[in-house]
Amino acid sequence: MAEQKRDYYEVLGVDKSADDAALKKAYREIAKKNHPDVKPGDKEAEKIFKEASEAYAVLSDPEKRRQYDQYGHAAFDGTGGAGGFGGFDFNGADFGDIFGDIFGDFFGGGSRRGGGNRANSPMRGANVRASVRITFEEAVFGTDKELELNLKDECTTCHGSGCKPGTQPQMCPKCGGKGQVVFTQQSFFGTVRNVQACPDCGGTGKIIKEKCSDCHGSGYITNRKKIAVNIPAGIDNGQSIRIREKGEPGVNGGPRGDLLVEVNVSRHPIFQRRDYDIYSTVPISFAVAALGGEVLIDTVDGKVAYEVKAGTQTDTRVRLRGKGVPSLRDKNARGDHYVTLVVQVPDKLSSESKDLLRQFDEKTGDSLNAAARASSSSDAGNTGNGKEGKEGKKKGKFWK
Repeated sequence: MAEQKRDYYEVLGVDKSADDAALKKAYREIAKKNHPDVKPGDKEAEKIFKEASEAYAVLSDPEKRRQYDQYGHAAFDGTGGAGGFGGFDFNGADFGDIFGDIFGDFFGGGSRRGGGNRANSPMRGANVRASVRITFEEAVFGTDKELELNLKDECTTCHGSGCKPGTQPQMCPKCGGKGQVVFTQQSFFGTVRNVQACPDCGGTGKIIKEKCSDCHGSGYITNRKKIAVNIPAGIDNGQSIRIREKGEPGVNGGPRGDLLVEVNVSRHPIFQRRDYDIYSTVPISFAVAALGGEVLIDTVDGKVAYEVKAGTQTDTRVRLRGKGVPSLRDKNARGDHYVTLVVQVPDKLSSESKDLLRQFDEKTGDSLNAAARASSSSDAGNTGNGKEGKEGKKKGKFWK
């Protein structure tokens, strides 16, 4: 029993009111995913592709679509009221004409319909990439740098033609000056015509017999140039600056490309950046943390005096408003600077300082002897003649 065909509209995933553009778009999506050149040897993909191709061949033809809408699949199998079309010939020339435009777009060339010569038309030059390294402060406040780059310019001898002075380029015999050649490709559904750049002239449509001795036929000379780069305030590491028309020269009279300069920002020994905010750590003495006092904090704007509150604990974070990085969009808007205050413990004390510190500790909780008091309290509960009591007495003597 023959397999029942699916509805053509269902195959393409469109409704019956779909116009030509919607049909073409739906078919292109299916063809791109399931074409035999994309999935060679995949029988299921080949089946989907052939089914979609058959559906598009019918629905893209106004007369066949009218017949299908009236009689369904019977219009083409010779059994329906329309007399049938005798099925589809996937090797027919008309079938290749239906799909040549679509497959020419994504299997090796442009559309056959375009009368213009895209390969020989003015084209914009390629972009050039470079990099520059700046300091943390330069990234915050902006700076000017100068780059030296090798850039192409039009040859002054041949004025970009690539020909020896007094000679002219000749029309390419292979493409007839069009810059493009048409080739055909056989597929199971017919002959598909594609367009590609001419391999002999590289798409220019011209052949240079006698080349310019200065540029060797390229039409361009490479020169060492100095390019001024204005780096805006607030730029971050890895961001790029675009300098218009400082890239490679265009082709056939097209504009130059752009110069893209990537900015690399060096690390700072104190500051760290997150978006437009700056973070740093500042040590403070125990006396300042306990009693309060003024400390000087380094910022990108210089030293700033900050009043530390009495009783400040270590790792307290404070905010200096407006001491961060300027916004790229608005240089008057700046982020903040967050400072973590860390209480610094001295590692060298004189005997006199140690005695004073012990006296201070005795008057503020006697933390130096807290462990001994806790141990003595524990031993007091272990009295008696047993072994545990004796050990408790030994421990008690140890702390005396």
